[in-house]
Amino acid sequence: MADGWHAQLALSAACDGAATRVKARHDGPLRLLKTLYPEGAGIAHAVLVHPPGGLVGGDRLDITLDVQAGAHLLVTTPAATRFYRSKVGEAAQVVQATVGEGGRLEWLPQETLAYPGCIARNEVRLALSPGSSLFATEVLGLGLPAAGQPFDAGRLLQHLEIEGQWLDRGWLDAADKALLDGPCGLGGQRVLGTLAYAESGVPADADALLSGGRALLADLPRSGITQLQGPHGTVLLARVVGDEVEAVALALRRVRALWREQLWALPASDPRIWAT
Repeated sequence: MADGWHAQLALSAACDGAATRVKARHDGPLRLLKTLYPEGAGIAHAVLVHPPGGLVGGDRLDITLDVQAGAHLLVTTPAATRFYRSKVGEAAQVVQATVGEGGRLEWLPQETLAYPGCIARNEVRLALSPGSSLFATEVLGLGLPAAGQPFDAGRLLQHLEIEGQWLDRGWLDAADKALLDGPCGLGGQRVLGTLAYAESGVPADADALLSGGRALLADLPRSGITQLQGPHGTVLLARVVGDEVEAVALALRRVRALWREQLWALPASDPRIWAT
């Protein structure tokens, strides 16, 4: 990898009585901006910031999340993650998270934007312990079509994994017209959104969760929701392909709100930073 900025941030969320407390360690330009408690002391909302505003070739961000037993951590960002045009080398963001027994994690970053000419790697690896659960979202926009900058060069590796339960890994390459424009790929659209809910057990009423989520996505022709069941637990997966980042993100937020209420008996409670 070419020389660049290498930043690391490690968050640890632990129970302190009925509260979740967050500790942070960082190295380089990646910080915990603030920890908020809009839902009460038991649920910590952590806001991460990367002051440079984007990544170029040679940059790497490493984010480590440790949600300890019984803690509840929601992590988000105030702005998009931007992979800019790379003149030399690869830019990477790598997230690794573990959720302890009975813990809950919500990984809810703002969208990821792959600029024309980027060479990038976006990896998220999540691991659950018995009795734990998580939500994770990823909304990826290829190019800047509204600014007249199509994704006509570059490539990005998208790696989304819930250890032992689900893996989605593949290159999105501007030269791969069958993937970007073909009917079995993105069909000419340039925004791909994913929402995953995972737990080490089986949801009490998975059929209602699936049908309710599908009803919310009924007006989006390129969308789907499915359930994956394996020896390590359950994954509910919602995916949307569209033309606009905002529309795809909003659709997935609606599904998350429904599932969060039905699964955890908690309201939607979108991060406050999204409204600013």
